[in-house]
Amino acid sequence: MDEAPGPRASLASLADVARAADVSIATVSRVVNGQTNRAGRETVARVMQAVERLGYRPNHAGRSLRRRESQIVAMLAPNLDNPAMAAIAASTEAALREAGYVMILCDTHDRAELQDEYLEAMRAQMARAAVLVSAVASPGLAGAMKRGDALVFVNRRNPMGPGAFVGVDNLRIGADAADFLHAQGARDAATLAPSAPSSTIAERVEGFSARWRVLGGARPRAARGAGPDHLAIGGAAVDRLVARGGWPAGLFCPSDLIAYAAYRRALADGVTIPDDCRLVGVDGNALNRWIAPWLASVAVPYPAFGAAVVEQLEARWAGRPPGQRILPHRAPALAD
Repeated sequence: MDEAPGPRASLASLADVARAADVSIATVSRVVNGQTNRAGRETVARVMQAVERLGYRPNHAGRSLRRRESQIVAMLAPNLDNPAMAAIAASTEAALREAGYVMILCDTHDRAELQDEYLEAMRAQMARAAVLVSAVASPGLAGAMKRGDALVFVNRRNPMGPGAFVGVDNLRIGADAADFLHAQGARDAATLAPSAPSSTIAERVEGFSARWRVLGGARPRAARGAGPDHLAIGGAAVDRLVARGGWPAGLFCPSDLIAYAAYRRALADGVTIPDDCRLVGVDGNALNRWIAPWLASVAVPYPAFGAAVVEQLEARWAGRPPGQRILPHRAPALAD
């Protein structure tokens, strides 16, 4: 009489079953996964008897990893203290939860090595996909692309090639900011940006400068600054701008945080915003109506990002080629 499976029976492996049934591991794998058409009836029966005798249970976690059936989706985003990043994360988490998935959020701090560390960790956790917000080029990203992992890039396009994308038209955002300042009567304009701007920021500044030249204004001055976040960057950039030529009549800041830093310097200099200088930011932070009623900001539809991300993920899982969703922004306006 066969003995009942002992307490360790659940630890039986495919190799144990293969030895007991005198077949290969590959044959056992096919049989327990329902692919019985590639084995004889006697072989199938022998495998199933060994499975029952040893108490083998399939490793659903491993199978989920192979088939990308995990319900976990990783989001890798930099600088989550930035309201824009937090808004993207919140909308994506809500959309994924509604679609039946669980999101794990990781802060990369805009560092390639952290991005790679999280990509590898999420792969080990059987994450079904990775949503990369403002991704940077890295060896781990290159590896994920080579493996064909399901990736969706948000806010910043894939820095290493094509890929599914959700974002806005940053060139148009810059142009709209230029139109706004020009319509307000500003003829002397300037831009602020990080010393090493991302493609997102660079496109916004490029769009502004190109449109400003079309409008016939003097070539906009440009100042850049370094720092760990947009508040520090904005402070360093505006200090440089003012030292080189004073305050302009119109100032384009490619994020609301950079605009906040410029406003602080304006207060210190006795410059009245918006009477002496009009500021235009980008993001449309919901708090602007409370803390920055003086700021005209391009509103980016972050609450709509989540549904667009899920749409792109489902397209990737269905095997469709990478696509893109460009969401409409709202032209600069003072907070309601």
